[in-house]
Amino acid sequence: MKKVVSLLLAAVLCLSLAACNDTNSTVKTNNDKLVVGFAQIGQESGWRDAETNDIQWYAARNTDTIELHFADAEQNPENQIRAIRGFIDMGVDVIAFAPVIETGWEEILGECKKAGIPVILVDRGIDAGIDSSLYTTMIASDHVWAGEQAAIVMEELLGGSGTVVELQGTIGASATIQREQGFDDYMAANCPDIEIIDHQSGDFTRDQGRAIMAAMLETYDHIDGVFAHNDDMALGAIEAIKEAGLKPGEDIKIVSVDGVKGAFEAVLAGELNCTVECTPLLAKQIFDTAVLLKAGQTVDKWIVSEDDIYTADKVTQEIIDARTY
Repeated sequence: MKKVVSLLLAAVLCLSLAACNDTNSTVKTNNDKLVVGFAQIGQESGWRDAETNDIQWYAARNTDTIELHFADAEQNPENQIRAIRGFIDMGVDVIAFAPVIETGWEEILGECKKAGIPVILVDRGIDAGIDSSLYTTMIASDHVWAGEQAAIVMEELLGGSGTVVELQGTIGASATIQREQGFDDYMAANCPDIEIIDHQSGDFTRDQGRAIMAAMLETYDHIDGVFAHNDDMALGAIEAIKEAGLKPGEDIKIVSVDGVKGAFEAVLAGELNCTVECTPLLAKQIFDTAVLLKAGQTVDKWIVSEDDIYTADKVTQEIIDARTY
């Protein structure tokens, strides 16, 4: 089904998706439209797929005013760098990308700045030590806040005491670093009787979440709670907990981040205790911001997405049915 959708999108976008993967292209873009080059991380989760679909379908619905060049980096920052360099050669109006990791962007961002092309960071940031003038703005959730909210919920679920394991996202990714920071700092400052006994990276994937959780259950005699940096890893952990003969959401409390439909279904089933929303539906914000940047206008350095916290008392079947991702 994904292949069919991709083919339809390619047709609607008049081959722009294919063109974006030619990093040596010297074809200049159509100046009558807003021309955006977007370098996506890859397909590590349902959340990431939702973000990609939102961006591609928004562009497909507005082909009279938008020309999108899209690249899939397949979780490799070098692929993103090559794609961005290709966008520079094309002469796009704006470059947007979701950084695979925080570091290693100075050279390519310097090339964007030299070419006079504004850069939008999407859903993830880069190393705070990098010259912030190298990018124009970031459109993203507050990942530190998400980690803090997860910690507050976990504290309530455990009654202030217990042992917790943490399923981290991709090592070096800003979302991983900041969600861990928010969760761990809150626990250290406010929960002396809650011990985080292990951190391991599941790379934001369900399969890795399941495998790591299974290994942790074999390693530790008792685990009271799991904080997963995204819903896909939490859903994988739920599978492992069931396979171990335990009840997820009861024997082991689980809190995660993202707010995908599968997580809501797990909350309604009593197997996931909470998901902290981090919306992937950023297309309108991205393209609206790109219009302003093409016109030479100034925008905020960080455009914060509005997110919510979903526990069992807030999730209904109606909410799940209305969820688009």
